[in-house]
Amino acid sequence: GGDPARTRAVDHDAAVRSMDAAAQAGVGRYVMVSYFGSRVDHRVPADSAFRHYADAKADADEHLRASGLDYTILGPSTLADGPGTGRIDTTAEESSDVDRADVAATVAATLVEPATVGRTIRFNRGATPIADALR
Repeated sequence: GGDPARTRAVDHDAAVRSMDAAAQAGVGRYVMVSYFGSRVDHRVPADSAFRHYADAKADADEHLRASGLDYTILGPSTLADGPGTGRIDTTAEESSDVDRADVAATVAATLVEPATVGRTIRFNRGATPIADALR
């Protein structure tokens, strides 16, 4: 719920510059951490303080999909501060929560799992080992 211009500058503009620089530099792999509900039709009400963030993330994700990079977009649910379990759920339709430690572990596992290229993976805390959930 911060300043809309600052939100756009960080969550869209800086992300797009990073993607474009990665493409220009020949970076072979790009992983974007977005959020569970990120999509063009996110349905966040126009009067919600979250709307500017939702728009910025959805637009940045769309730019990445069109970038030509070997990308993966990760959509974690609400971030929690637990120790992590090493397990996630990529099948849930609704967002719940996931420990930041498991988000970090999912980013690392994504980088070494070729099956994640070109995918958007939304996830919550779950029962499936991260490496298995990403296949």
